[in-house]
Amino acid sequence: MRAVVQRVSEARVTVAGETVGAIEGPGLCVLVGVTHDDTPAKAAQLARKLWTLRLLPADGDGVEQSCSDLAAPLLVISQFTLYGDARKGRRPTWNAAAPGPVAEPLVDEVVAQLRALGAKVETGRFGADMQVALVNDGPFTVIVEV
Repeated sequence: MRAVVQRVSEARVTVAGETVGAIEGPGLCVLVGVTHDDTPAKAAQLARKLWTLRLLPADGDGVEQSCSDLAAPLLVISQFTLYGDARKGRRPTWNAAAPGPVAEPLVDEVVAQLRALGAKVETGRFGADMQVALVNDGPFTVIVEV
């Protein structure tokens, strides 16, 4: 599994003009991609990593706290394009991205595991044409792979 994690002061996702998920920060906006060999165990590992990753500032200075320390919210959005490969030619291939019937339950598992850990989690809508708006705080972005 691959995740692009952005520290945000706010983030929201809309589908057809309707806001389907939104958070006020500090928090994390997480784009999650799934590949063919990912498992529920990897989804749980990613959830634990996201919940405890120290990306949030301590009293406005430094990067010393996690979502678990601050009860900070997360906005989790599925994104198959994280496994796009544009090394050849001008058109990316999506061969490494898991198909929807494999990916959707694993993204749902990341969300379920985060909630089981005590996280406040908002989500996008799997497979929908989503518009994501966020204020990246820093800017601060990291890639996490499990």
